[in-house]
Order: sequence, then C-alpha cells, then structure tokens
Amino acid sequence: MSHPAASTAAPQDQGDGWFEFDAASPLPVPLYDVAAIRRIENTAFARLPSFTLMSRAGAAAADWLARHAPAGPLLFLAGPGNNGGDALVAATLLHGAGRSVQVWIAADPARLPADAAIAWQQAQAAGVPIREAGAMPASAADPAPDWPPQAAAIVDGLLGIGLNRAANGAMAWWIDQVNRSGLPVFALDIPSGLFADSGAGAPAIRARRTLTFIAAKPGLLTLDGRDCAGAVDIAPIGLDYPPAEPPHALANGTALFGAALPRRHHASNKGTHGSLAVIGGNHGMTGAPLLGARAAQFLGAGKVHIGFLAQPAPLVDPVHPELMLHALDGLAPGAMSALVIGPGLGTDATAQRHFARLLQALATAPVPTVLDADALNLLAADPAHAGALAAARAPCVMTPHPLEAARLTGTSVADVQRDRIAAATALATQWQAVVVLKGSGSVIAAPDGSPATLNPTGNAALASAGTGDVLAGMIGALLAQGMPPLPAAQAAVWIHGQAADELVAQGTGPAGVTASELYLPARAVFNRLLGGSCLEGVPDSRPGGPSDNVR
Repeated sequence: MSHPAASTAAPQDQGDGWFEFDAASPLPVPLYDVAAIRRIENTAFARLPSFTLMSRAGAAAADWLARHAPAGPLLFLAGPGNNGGDALVAATLLHGAGRSVQVWIAADPARLPADAAIAWQQAQAAGVPIREAGAMPASAADPAPDWPPQAAAIVDGLLGIGLNRAANGAMAWWIDQVNRSGLPVFALDIPSGLFADSGAGAPAIRARRTLTFIAAKPGLLTLDGRDCAGAVDIAPIGLDYPPAEPPHALANGTALFGAALPRRHHASNKGTHGSLAVIGGNHGMTGAPLLGARAAQFLGAGKVHIGFLAQPAPLVDPVHPELMLHALDGLAPGAMSALVIGPGLGTDATAQRHFARLLQALATAPVPTVLDADALNLLAADPAHAGALAAARAPCVMTPHPLEAARLTGTSVADVQRDRIAAATALATQWQAVVVLKGSGSVIAAPDGSPATLNPTGNAALASAGTGDVLAGMIGALLAQGMPPLPAAQAAVWIHGQAADELVAQGTGPAGVTASELYLPARAVFNRLLGGSCLEGVPDSRPGGPSDNVR
C-alpha cells in the first residue's frame, strides 16, 4: 500500500539542517516507529562511513541549540549510548564556536559504543569541560546534583529511542533530578525515558523543546509525549525526507482532509449543507446534546435537530433558537443527513430501548452516524446492540475515551494506553468504523488498514466537561455536509484542538475554559480552512479546481 507521505517534497533543503514540526503543515508529516528508524539507520550505515550520522546529528543539534537555547552556559548530560554521543558532538561544536558548555557523562567512558567513543575522544581533544558523573548516587533520597550555578539550560542526551523498559536506577534518578532542577531542558532525539512508539513516559524528562533525528516518532505526539517533548523539530541528518519506509502513522493535518472539506457556493441554501440530529439528553443531562448541536451549527450544518429522551423535552434553546428541539419519539432519523447518538443518553432501560430502535432505523436507512459517550457504553454492555450495528452497515465514527475503549474491547484502560495506535486500530477493525481514541494526541484510525493519524493540535483547555460533546457535534456537522467519515473525523478533531490552541494563545485558559467557548474559534478556523489560508499545497477536489500541489 502506498502512503501519502511518499510523494511529498521535504519542507526545506536538508543537508545537516532541521525544521519545525508544523501542526498546520500542508504536507503530510509521517511518523516512524523504532523498528523503521533502525532499518533506515542500518541502510545508511551500510553506505556511509562510520560516525557520519552521529556527526550530522551533533551538527544539527548544535545549530538548533544556538537558535533556541537561552543565552548562557549549557550543561550537556550524556548517557551510555549513541544519544550521549550526539550530545558530545554538539557540545564540542558549540565549545569550538565560543559557547560556554559543560558535559556531565552519566556512563563509563570505556564502555561507550564505537561512534560515541569517537565523540568522547574528540570532546576531550577539544578541551570541552567534562565531568565523569557515572558514579552519581541513584537513590531517590540522595541530594540533588550540584548544578553549575550559571547554567542557562540542560541538554538531555541521556537515553535515546532504544529504551525497552521504564527507566530505573541511576537513569530514573537523573530524570527526576533534571525535572526538579527548574532549568529549561532541550532533548536530543527524544526526552529520556519516553517510549518512542507509544508515548508512555513514567519516568521521563519534561523538555521545553525536542530535536528528533531522521523523522518524527509517534510517541512524541500522544499519551505523555506532548508534555514531555514540548515543541518538536525534525533533523533528517542528510537522509532522504520523508524516508522511503512506510510510516507507522501520520500526523493529522490539512494535507489529509483539506481536499474533502465541504466548499460553499453562492447558490446554496440551508438544505444544501445537510440536516443533523443530535440524540441524547436523558434526565439531568439535557445540556450534552445542546452542546453538540450548537457546535454543529457553528461548523456549518444547514439544519440541526435535537432528539431528547428526557420528558418533557425542552421546547426551545433560548441561546440558539435556530435549533429544532423534539422529543425523541417525534424525530425521524431516516430523514436526516447524519446522526450523532450518545451525548447525555444514559444507560437506563429507556436509553436501551431507544438505542435499539435507532439501530433498527439505521438498518433501514443507513445514515452516517457518530456514536459517542453512552452509545458506546450501551454497545459494550449488550452483544445484541453490537450485532444490530454490524447489520446496519451505516457509515460510522466512534469517539471513545480510554475507559470507553477498554469497555468496547473487554480490556483495561492500561492496556488501551499502553499502545494507543494499536488500540484504536483494533477498535476500527473490530467495529468496522472510523475510531477517534480521545486523549492527549487523539488517535484516528480507519478499518481499511491505512496508517492511523495522531492529532497535534489541542491542549489542557480541552480537559473540561462537555468538550467531547462539542467534538461529536462537529464530526456530525461535517458528515451532514457530505464529508466521508475518515476526513470528517480528522478535520473535526484538528479544528477542535486548534480552537483550544487559539483560545489559549489569546489568553483564555487553559484553566477554566468551558466547552461552549470553543464554538467561535472553531468557526473561525473552519472558515479559514474553507478560504484556503491553511490549504496551500492541498489539491482542490472541486470540479475545475486547481490540481497542482504547490506549497
């Protein structure tokens, strides 16, 4: 299977340079697991002189640090592997350029691998100030290191992507002390302790910025990765970018969904942009479908209905009287362009009865559907519901958080979080649906075997009640406007996160942001996308539209 990144151009001339990871990139950003990175490295080792890749990595790191690290002396922490060698090369180059540096090596120099040993010898020959700190205490009760009093930042070269178990002993002690130091940290390749494939990081260094080599890794974008990595930059170190290897995953962005966005025409009307019904709102939870329906309206759905379980159903939304409110029994699901089922639905007998009827209706009229919240819990609890959904064959997007995903798979939250990409992909295959596994770095997976996508937008402002209802409504709005399930999910997740990013950038949040505050910035982001300001280089799928992929 070909992959979208294979035919794209590099973001800039490579050489020994680096470039910023761009969440709004018009080009697909591929993500590679450790196995693929090792294959790429081994191919390069076979044709290049020894020490070449480490020399390039160190040169890129030196240039990157000169650009991003604060003024003042830099303290490099070099570990026992090639990640430590990269740090040594960078320190040697900066020392030669007149920058004040120190290197603390948390390893036995006599046991360094071959390339790192060369970097160690070169650093000594250049007169780089070096402290052999391998015998530092490793007990959590031991005092902190005597950090250089003038140090402006720490450069993390302790552990690389080869980590295969949680850091312990001396390395866990170092990670803890670095995080306690109060100094800004700049990580080389990956923050020490973070798993490159999964994003698990306990313990792991919390960096301000990370320069990752060859290509970005999935773990930088999901689970603990966003907190540990900070801003991410990519240094291809002179190798082809993107690599020829098929990616393990892709970063979600406009390059993936831009061509499928529903364009607006002057002669359109409210019917042109679809009818959406948001179904839920059991007793005490009527706000949930209101949040989703309002979000759908702000994301362009032509007509938005709500079907309430609670009786009596609200007659009008005084904030947005444009919404059409019904008792669920009075709603005709088959007349809709798309459905969102689940916000505030509940799991009582009434909810179960209505859910079964909705699944039967989908078998008659397979309307594109978002299943969220309690709809997922009902599916997990009753095999009959699962069988009815499979029989309906309606295009479907499922939006579980990790606990809901665990219920759907019959596993635990720990199992889901251990490998979020694998969990989302397994769910998509099991349910033959597009799956959005929510969380930091939401994972979007399709049942067709295409690479999963990891979402790079969003922040802690989304850790607030109702933001999931808003996301469900946004996906439903795009489905109602004719987008296929996968790009609809990718676009809505990206816009949802970008709206939160823009709120925080404007000084609102991250603490205290409410779900309803996402509507206005989400609408602004969506209209910018429709206007093309974020779509440079994305092929236009409209009849007569430009087809060249010009960045």
